[in-house]
Amino acid sequence: MAVMPDKWIREKAENSRMIEPFVNHKSSKGVVSFGLSSYGYDARVDNKFKVFTNVNSAIVDPKNFSENSFIDKETDVCIIPPNSFVLASTVEYFRIPRNVLVICVGKSTYARCGIIVNVTPLEPGWEGHVTLEFSNTTPLPAKIYANEGACQFVFLSGESECEKSYDDMKGKYMNQHGITLPLVK
Repeated sequence: MAVMPDKWIREKAENSRMIEPFVNHKSSKGVVSFGLSSYGYDARVDNKFKVFTNVNSAIVDPKNFSENSFIDKETDVCIIPPNSFVLASTVEYFRIPRNVLVICVGKSTYARCGIIVNVTPLEPGWEGHVTLEFSNTTPLPAKIYANEGACQFVFLSGESECEKSYDDMKGKYMNQHGITLPLVK
């Protein structure tokens, strides 16, 4: 597998709508950087957040997920409580080609503050807004800035297309919009 460069990402975004909206350059003045980089794309976090809380004493169960586990916030700055967790989604909508696997890594700006972003791989043929998971590993409240960089996506191209894509398998997170909660089919 090859890591794909900026010119390939740009071509796929502009001609195949792989990333929408697409920022063709790195924006970094006064913000957590986002946009096209040498070998990846730094996506932005949307302004809608689901902040986990234990106010309702809910149990987090991936097979029976309760909306009582969190509170919804729509804000430009989300405060993650100490040792807590927030769900959000990317501003960008992704359409992954059949011969590409996308890996997500965190931004160093957030990592150096004890904020970890977790995203599972974007599989060949998948499309949608990416649900982002932010963990505040510190004993202090932490900020996430909406419409600024959240994570970097690295595009790995296979030697050929896969036999069955995420779309072919009717994946449960296909075409997701905004924050998508755990689904078990």
